[in-house]
Amino acid sequence: MSTAGSEPVERVGKGWTASLSLANVAIWVGWYGPLQILLARQAEDFAPGTGMSKETLLAWVTGVGAVVSLAANPFFGALSDRTTARWGRRSPWIVAGAAGGALSLLLLAGADGLWLMTLGWCLVQLTLNAAFAAVTAAVPDRVPRLQRGAVGGWIGAAQILGAVVGTGLATAAGGIAAGYAACGVFALAGVLPYVLRHRDLRLSATDRPPWSWRAFARGFWLSPRRHPDFAWAWLTRFLINLSNALVILYLLYYLRDRLHHDDPEQGVLILTAVDSVALLATVVVGGVWSDRVGRRKPFVRWSGVLMAAATALLAVWQTWPSTIVVAALLGVGLGVFMSVDFALMTDVLPTASDRGKDLGVINVANALPQVAAPAVAAPIVTHLGGYRALYGLAAAVGLAGAILVGRIRGVD
Repeated sequence: MSTAGSEPVERVGKGWTASLSLANVAIWVGWYGPLQILLARQAEDFAPGTGMSKETLLAWVTGVGAVVSLAANPFFGALSDRTTARWGRRSPWIVAGAAGGALSLLLLAGADGLWLMTLGWCLVQLTLNAAFAAVTAAVPDRVPRLQRGAVGGWIGAAQILGAVVGTGLATAAGGIAAGYAACGVFALAGVLPYVLRHRDLRLSATDRPPWSWRAFARGFWLSPRRHPDFAWAWLTRFLINLSNALVILYLLYYLRDRLHHDDPEQGVLILTAVDSVALLATVVVGGVWSDRVGRRKPFVRWSGVLMAAATALLAVWQTWPSTIVVAALLGVGLGVFMSVDFALMTDVLPTASDRGKDLGVINVANALPQVAAPAVAAPIVTHLGGYRALYGLAAAVGLAGAILVGRIRGVD
């Protein structure tokens, strides 16, 4: 039987995977409803009184929120590694994080200016990252290595489904406040089936390492020299996620200002749906295929190359039909990447006792691009070549990430 500090050997069932996937859907609804629609609409409302363009204001808010995410994910992952509660070491953080996220989204719903908007989004990032760190760590806690590609595929599908559902709720709710409320309710309700139906692994007090602030802080540094595979895996994920972040950050404004789309919000929803259908067609298949052949790197490499090629196409062919084609190609590549790269990451974790913290460090490669993307994209769009230059740079960054996968030696 699996324990909190052991390598799992028993395969998980469909019910466990479905419940954990739903929890991922819920958390990503809480993130992507705001990111795709609601924050951009608030930026348009608040920008005239700030002296900033809507692009710059949105970049500042999302960038500050991403800084919070950078610290929150590994921090709460490390805390969950040391939690000895009766409910287990992950479940308390899932519930508390989702509840806090719902309340933070309601705060955003009532924002009347830039500062409250920024505070609300920072709280959303803080709380939902607590839940996400615990949900992510549940996979290496419970899933054996040769099942992680398949489970990673379902989780990847859940995350993109969360982006679709979040975008749909934000669009269909009928207003900014109603959109935030709908996303908040879904974020909390969606994690409950996993917490209530599946008992979490408990960490005994005798197995918990002694507390020391110095040791706790020192544990967040993982030496690239001592753990080179972990370092290269982190870098490849960061670069490919940065490329993707550069593409989606100003998508609403790209449709409105560059393509002059009649209904840019509806256009974002259409593109998200196209991307999601393509992703769902490959995300589980890619993970299962990777499990069966026992290889990870070729899947990650070629999915990254496909995404880079699609982004380059967006740089040279800027029409509404071409954007739909690019969305489909990105979905195909991202589907394989999300499932197999997640399995690859769990394969290079240094120790079982620090899974939550180490996966939190890996998740920094998801959050850091949200900081870097606004800083890079805003000056390019406004002064240094516009959307053509932005998407050309995004393609080059993604291709670099795909090539560097070859530097990982310990995983085939």
